[in-house]
Amino acid sequence: MDVYLLDWLNLLLRWAHVITAVAWIGASFHFVALDNSLTPPADPSARDKGIGGELWAVHGGGFYHQQKYPVSPRTLPERLHWSMWESYSTWLTGFALFTVLYLFNASTFLIDRTVHDWSPAAAVASALGLLAGFWALYDLICRLFGQRAHGDRVVGALVFVLVVASAWLACQLFAGRAAYLLVGAMLATTMSGNVFFWIIPGQRKVVAALRAGQPVDPVHGRRGKQRSVHNTFFTLPVLIAMLSNHFGFLHGSPHNWFWLVLVMLAGALIRLSFVLRHKALAFGQPVPWRWAWFGVALLGGVIVGMAPAARPQAAASTPTSATWPAVQAVLAERCIGCHNAGLANKGIALDDAASVARHAVQVHQQVVTLRQMPLNNATGMTDAERDLLKRWFEAGASTR
Repeated sequence: MDVYLLDWLNLLLRWAHVITAVAWIGASFHFVALDNSLTPPADPSARDKGIGGELWAVHGGGFYHQQKYPVSPRTLPERLHWSMWESYSTWLTGFALFTVLYLFNASTFLIDRTVHDWSPAAAVASALGLLAGFWALYDLICRLFGQRAHGDRVVGALVFVLVVASAWLACQLFAGRAAYLLVGAMLATTMSGNVFFWIIPGQRKVVAALRAGQPVDPVHGRRGKQRSVHNTFFTLPVLIAMLSNHFGFLHGSPHNWFWLVLVMLAGALIRLSFVLRHKALAFGQPVPWRWAWFGVALLGGVIVGMAPAARPQAAASTPTSATWPAVQAVLAERCIGCHNAGLANKGIALDDAASVARHAVQVHQQVVTLRQMPLNNATGMTDAERDLLKRWFEAGASTR
């Protein structure tokens, strides 16, 4: 496909994915907040109707009175709002983007031969297998333990172990950037799987029973809420895994799987604090911010733990002067294989001085600041060479 058209497809898919994700996360956060903010109805007639909780809210210049029937109302209106296409659209656009960027370019984006040397076909098959396998194991855990005594704790512990194992495995098989994205995609696929296979089918069964005048099995409501709660705790870990795509210092670090697990755990703890906050405010209790502080402290620990150690230079070593010929030699060896007049990836050619001058900011950003380029460091750029480019840019990026 023409590079220009491919870039447009990339942009539009990203845009659609973000839009649908915002809609899905917004709906999810709203209903979790609503469910945890409900208080028993004050009106005895409301309780007689089967209303289990209500919330009075003010927003946008008006007042809202929201009520929840724990199992089912006595009568069902013809028109119901269903929250499902936000989830489906997010997954479909995300998988399309993953296919265009990673699966169609597996040798470039999925594979880092210093991590695991294998064929593009094997990498693609394994990536798809990890998405399906994670969902299958997660779903099995929920089926086996979700309805037992203390089932939520058991499920939580086992799912955490599964996430750790999956993060470790992904980082042993794929380029760091792809591994992080895959872990996020595993969780996101599981979230959509919960909606598609359990939440919506359960709600359809409840609606069908009500329409037919039959008793409603409460298990559908319990199971749907359980999976919805899982989804809300997956949300922040998914977002940080996706955002890490832009930060090479994280996914390219030693023991990258370990840092990913800790950052995702911090996100889940912060989300837990906000979930508990809704319930605390509804009943006039102190807000349990401790979980958020635990998450923030964990992030602080990751920042300190990942900090690069100072490496004293030998007395005899002298950095190469940041002259244009020295920079040109680095670009020629490490960069122009992909960024040249004939193959100007991302519209950037670095094989002539005028073009390098125009793109000096992008070179500094991608090579020095983000350390994203060369992709997967396929050409073996050294830290000394990155430092050379840094000093050249800070000195004015002269090409003379």
